[in-house]
Amino acid sequence: MREVTVKTDGTAKFTQTVEAGPLRFVADEPVADGGGDLGPSPFDMLLAALGACTSMTVKMVAERRGWPLDAVEVRLSATRGEAFAIKREVTLRGALNDEQRASLLAIANKCPVHKALAGPITIDTALV
Repeated sequence: MREVTVKTDGTAKFTQTVEAGPLRFVADEPVADGGGDLGPSPFDMLLAALGACTSMTVKMVAERRGWPLDAVEVRLSATRGEAFAIKREVTLRGALNDEQRASLLAIANKCPVHKALAGPITIDTALV
């Protein structure tokens, strides 16, 4: 995995510049939360990571098996309360039979980001 660097950009209350290798984008918070809504929020990015990984993994497996999957759409939402809960809805487009659809749904739960979020996570934080 490549290293990701996040820096305050000094122009807005919550706006951050995110760098991932040669890629660069902005993260922010919605206006309702005091941000400028100049980019996805950290939780938006978390959901996007899970959705992108789900879609990529399902597509890769379908292609490898030669199944007629035309497109994948993943819709995600989350609630924060006593526990953090993610709702994920996967739409598979193509002439798939019921067995193939069920298999691809099971594959969705095996994408690497899903595994990372569902498994034990260790975060080692150091002040440098």
